[in-house]
Amino acid sequence: MTVSQVKHVMRETVNTINADATVLDATKIMGTSSYAIILEKGKPIGIVTERDVIGKVLAQDREPKSVTVTEIMSTPVITIDPDEDLVTASNVMREHDISKLLVMREDIVYGIITDMIISRHFQSYVDRAIRDMIRWTPSLI
Repeated sequence: MTVSQVKHVMRETVNTINADATVLDATKIMGTSSYAIILEKGKPIGIVTERDVIGKVLAQDREPKSVTVTEIMSTPVITIDPDEDLVTASNVMREHDISKLLVMREDIVYGIITDMIISRHFQSYVDRAIRDMIRWTPSLI
């Protein structure tokens, strides 16, 4: 099985917001991606996800425009090198119980990879493997 490297399937566009922003500001840039990477002096210091907004703000009846992203962010940001493979990325996500990994090397952000990206990639691999098995099975009989 040839497993793709993270850099070949990651999203290169990363939602970011400054550390002094409010949760309301963050939700505006999160869009359908459901996350925002929190930056301080241009460096990632945390991540805010839909889960954080719902559990740490809305469920506690806090006002999104009064809460800063640093109050609810998850930290540290878990990262992966762009040259790692998807199996390693999946293992890191499982180990940390997260669904998003920032793709970084040293201080350079390359992108982000999610559990959905990995799932889609492996689904195509499984589909190809099944087709190959079906195609070659008659020749084994």
